[in-house]
Amino acid sequence: MSATSLQELESMRPALLRFAILQLRNESQAEDVVQEALVAVLEQPGRYAGRSALRTYVTGILKHKIIDVLRSNSRMQPLDNGDGRLDDEAIDALFSANGHLLAMPRNWGEPDAALQQKDFFRVMEQCLEKLPPAIARIFLMREWLEMETGEICKELGISSSNAWVMLYRARVRLRECLDLNWFGDADGG
Repeated sequence: MSATSLQELESMRPALLRFAILQLRNESQAEDVVQEALVAVLEQPGRYAGRSALRTYVTGILKHKIIDVLRSNSRMQPLDNGDGRLDDEAIDALFSANGHLLAMPRNWGEPDAALQQKDFFRVMEQCLEKLPPAIARIFLMREWLEMETGEICKELGISSSNAWVMLYRARVRLRECLDLNWFGDADGG
């Protein structure tokens, strides 16, 4: 690996660590999996063929390391949702009494083009950090780690209906956050 690649790997560490902590809810385990992912890249530099960005490659390795820890963790951790009233109130505020949206979401233009922009991931990360930890965790397990709902429910000790409610809440809040902080800027406000 070149000196530039080593610097790039080191610059990724904070974001990788935040992601791992959110998933594992254990700083020590998170540091371990991030270290293992970075060491895997350094020990076998020939495996990185350059077909994707280095960050994408390292994140893929990290995802597998996190899944391994989640699967090997024998104790179940209950999710603490708090009273849930604030989430419900925020969601209810988006709809009228008859269940229709009060305002249609803004046109997001070309989402695929936005995904290619570096700043999008920074804003997305900030939006994820604003979610309650339990909701962010289940969203990332489903959408980022690509775990099946049944596997998530078993890991977290929750029912599938609870999982779907939490995923719905995550998607609604992320949509609202991205609408305000990313796509709203594209429309000039």
